[in-house]
Amino acid sequence: MKVLLVDDSKTMRTIQKRVLEGLGAGTEFLEAGDGFEALSAIASAGGKVDLVLVDWNMPNMDGLTLVQRIREKDKATPLVMCTTEAEKERVIAAAKAGISGYVVKPFDAKTLLEKVQATLARMKPAA
Repeated sequence: MKVLLVDDSKTMRTIQKRVLEGLGAGTEFLEAGDGFEALSAIASAGGKVDLVLVDWNMPNMDGLTLVQRIREKDKATPLVMCTTEAEKERVIAAAKAGISGYVVKPFDAKTLLEKVQATLARMKPAA
């Protein structure tokens, strides 16, 4: 499984990586500090990652714009917004843009892992 962590805080990406190592052995992590780096990382991965965690507030290209850009080409990859933005209007805007899950910072490890696992289970194609 390839997981792309998109956050301008390296510390936050490190925390997310440690939590998501619980998804299982063989999980590969890609990291980006903004939306442009994220699009480049997706392209470098052959256009396919299995999960993207996106921060809203980043320089150069924010998370909402990134989600919109990803959804232009890819409707299926699970995208989880991990942000301090908790206002109802923001959550609605992110949902309209195509996010699959939403986690408000600060979060604990259990909350993040549960939200990601639930999102992955919901997004899994029917066998």
